[in-house]
Amino acid sequence: MNAFSYVFVATVLGGMALQLWLARRHARHVAAHSDRVPPAFADRIDLDDHRRAAHYTLARLRVEYVALPLAALILLGWTLGGGVATLDRLLATLGLAPLWQGVALLLGVLLISGALELPLALWRTFGIEQRFGFNRTTPRRFATDLLLHTLLALLLGTPLLVMVLWLMAQAGAWWWLYAWAVWMSFTLAVTWAYPNWIAPLFNRFQPLPDGALRQRLEDLLARCGFRSDGMFVMDGSRRSAHGNAYFTGFGRSKRIVFFDTLLQGLADEEVEAVLAHELGHFKRRHILKHLLLAAALALGALALLGWLATRDWFFQGLGVSGRSDALALVLFLLAAPAFSLFAAPLLAQLSRRHEFEADDFAAEQTGARQLISGLVKMYRDNASTLTPDPWYSAFHHSHPPAPVRIAHLSSRIRSQPALQES
Repeated sequence: MNAFSYVFVATVLGGMALQLWLARRHARHVAAHSDRVPPAFADRIDLDDHRRAAHYTLARLRVEYVALPLAALILLGWTLGGGVATLDRLLATLGLAPLWQGVALLLGVLLISGALELPLALWRTFGIEQRFGFNRTTPRRFATDLLLHTLLALLLGTPLLVMVLWLMAQAGAWWWLYAWAVWMSFTLAVTWAYPNWIAPLFNRFQPLPDGALRQRLEDLLARCGFRSDGMFVMDGSRRSAHGNAYFTGFGRSKRIVFFDTLLQGLADEEVEAVLAHELGHFKRRHILKHLLLAAALALGALALLGWLATRDWFFQGLGVSGRSDALALVLFLLAAPAFSLFAAPLLAQLSRRHEFEADDFAAEQTGARQLISGLVKMYRDNASTLTPDPWYSAFHHSHPPAPVRIAHLSSRIRSQPALQES
């Protein structure tokens, strides 16, 4: 071990302790407020639904009490515990070319880590989600989805790994800049292909039926000057009772997707308000801003990797005595999340600001009352807690807490009464 080893261990254990502390704060806060519906929701959500949301939140937190130490143990096992070094030595006995040994090392770490975390996924799906009535998937479908996700990751990820490792070996000191260009091209290609080629592997997408709702939504799209590849209903109810809506793709391949569960739970004017919120992200260029931010972070991360890959202390500090491009990449992918945890509040704050801006856009287009009504129903139907701990929320929630968000929209009603009554 060297000085970096101690910094790494302190960061991993400190991050785990921080997250456990936040989870305990969140649990105490939710439990302490579980017997009284917040005043802003008292006329829309009854006490039984509020208590159910609290119990659901507490049950999910109990999983985290196991998941967080397990994740830290796995990470330390791969690094200072010698897991990566051992797997690399085992693969060396196969006589593979360095490039393919590197690919096998990366895929091996990812697959083994996924297998170690599988029991928690089963607990969440068939334990927590099942108990609270959200799970609608079957063991067979779960296994099929897992296999399909794995095969798809191998099909798409292996060529990417080959290209990055080849660049690391052949492109000289500036390999990371070329790798960044490859990564961004890959990201854009997958984003473009997702609506038509990837998503249909897991769900069925039907065009939104003709009728009053479709006409209302088409009028909204026309007012906002938004063109897409269509509006679709996804059979989300095959796997979960949770509801949602989202944009996917870009350019001419943009699609608007509604979960069937969402359409079943909201009135037409509420669906329109939810869509107006999503359109707000597009009109305020949030999608472009997120893409540019992701590109900048990826460039910075690859530049940092390019520097660390030439430093012996980086390898030795993470439990590896030798040096190779694949070892540098896998160690960086393992270690980086431990350090990036502490930037989570900054990214969450940016995301929340964008959510407020999208809410404001929706309030202008459809009225704040309709969006409030739709959001409250979604909070209720998804068993979302109305009383999150502020510190926990700052680290974990990309959307504003329910009371803050509803208060913000309510202020729009008071400031624009004429619009709301029209």
